[in-house]
Amino acid sequence: MPNNDCLFCQIVAGEIPSNKIYETDNVIAFLDINPVNPGHTLVVPKKHSENMLDADDAVLQEMIVVTKKVSQAILENFTEYNAFNLELNNGQIAGQVIPHLHWHIIPRTEDDGLKHWPGKSYQGDEARIVQEKLKNALK
Repeated sequence: MPNNDCLFCQIVAGEIPSNKIYETDNVIAFLDINPVNPGHTLVVPKKHSENMLDADDAVLQEMIVVTKKVSQAILENFTEYNAFNLELNNGQIAGQVIPHLHWHIIPRTEDDGLKHWPGKSYQGDEARIVQEKLKNALK
């Protein structure tokens, strides 16, 4: 069910213009209005889901297929790109600004200035404890 206050639901409904580049029955892909690089695309389910955890599995599967297709088109048609990041910000603390599930396809050049997050090391037996907790949760 669409959320009338959701920007992406309004784009899906055609109430707000977008630079749509691809569409299926369940998924739409359009250019980000504030791209990291030209071709930066958002892949969005048409059915409102706040994030990945409340989305239908079938829609998630279709999203990844659309993401692959759009990513290939970006790399094949813009010779300056030979790589991309696929990003999902799941929740406000993780940087999700629009509370509607969406994946960013960010085409990359070597000198575009986009940096990765800093990594940390596990201390002591922390990795084993985390591993066991997750393994038990996934049984």
